Amino acid sequence: MIDSHHHLWNYSTEEYDWIPPGSSLAQDQLLAELETATTAAGVDATVVVQARQVIEESDWLLSLADQSDLIAGVVGWVPLIDANVGHSLARLAAHEKFKAVRHVLQGEPDSYLLRDDFHRGLSLLPDLDLRYDLLLFQRQLPVAIQLVDRQPKLGIIIDHIAKPEIRKGRIDSAWKAGMGELAKRDNILGVKISGMVTEVLDSEIDEATLRAYFDETLALFGPDRVMFGTDWPVCLLRIDSYQAWAETVRRFVSDLTPDEQHAILHDNAVRCYDLQEVVLK
Repeated sequence: MIDSHHHLWNYSTEEYDWIPPGSSLAQDQLLAELETATTAAGVDATVVVQARQVIEESDWLLSLADQSDLIAGVVGWVPLIDANVGHSLARLAAHEKFKAVRHVLQGEPDSYLLRDDFHRGLSLLPDLDLRYDLLLFQRQLPVAIQLVDRQPKLGIIIDHIAKPEIRKGRIDSAWKAGMGELAKRDNILGVKISGMVTEVLDSEIDEATLRAYFDETLALFGPDRVMFGTDWPVCLLRIDSYQAWAETVRRFVSDLTPDEQHAILHDNAVRCYDLQEVVLK
C-alpha cells in the first residue's frame, strides 16, 4: 500500500501560517511520526508533497527522503513563473526521488492558471520526466480544464479529487461535470482519493457520501487512474488518525477485484510517479 499524498513539517507559526494555531496540526510532523503512522496503517511507501512555497522546501523534503526508504517520491515546489526556473528544475530532477512539482493553485485567482510565464515553466517539466500535481478547488475546474489542454505533453495528477463541496447525501453536479471533462484528457495520469474529509461542509462526516464520491471518481477515471492518499497530517483536522483513513479506503475498494484493489492501493502510484526503481530497491 502506497500513500500517494502526505506532508511533513517542522512546525512554526511563521512558516506555516495556514495551520490553525492550537490545532492538531500545530506540532512537528517528521519522519518518526510518519513511520509510526504508516506502520500502524500497513502502508509500505509514500510520496511526500510540499507544504511551503519556497525552493528550500524541495531540498528539505529530498534530505528527508535520503534518510528514509519509506519515502519513495517527492512532490516539490519551484518558482515556475521565474524565467530561470529551468536551472532549479534540472538540479532537483537529478535526484531519483524528485518526481513532480506542485503550486498551491487553490490560493490563486483563475487568471494565474493561464499566465504565460506559469505555462512556460510547466512546459519544462516533461523533458525532465517530471509530473505536475494539480491542487484546486471545485470552483476552479473550468479554468483547470484550460490549463490541462494547454499542456498536452505534461502528465498531470489531480490532488484530493479536486476538492469538491461535500454535503451529505449528494454528489455536486458542477464537480461531476468538471471531473467528467478532465477524465477525457489523456494527460491526466491519475486522481488521488485523499483530502476528502476536510472538504466535508457538514458538522458530521457521512461515510456513505464519501463512498459515493469515491464510486463516482472510479466510474469517471477507471481503476487504472485512481490512487490512495491520506493528506496526513491535514486530515487530522476531521478524523482521529492516519490509520482511520487507510481503513476507510480499504472499505471503499473491498468490493473490487483483487487487481483493481492493488492498482488503487499500490500500482497506480508506482506508475504515475515512476516509483518502480525506488520501491523495488
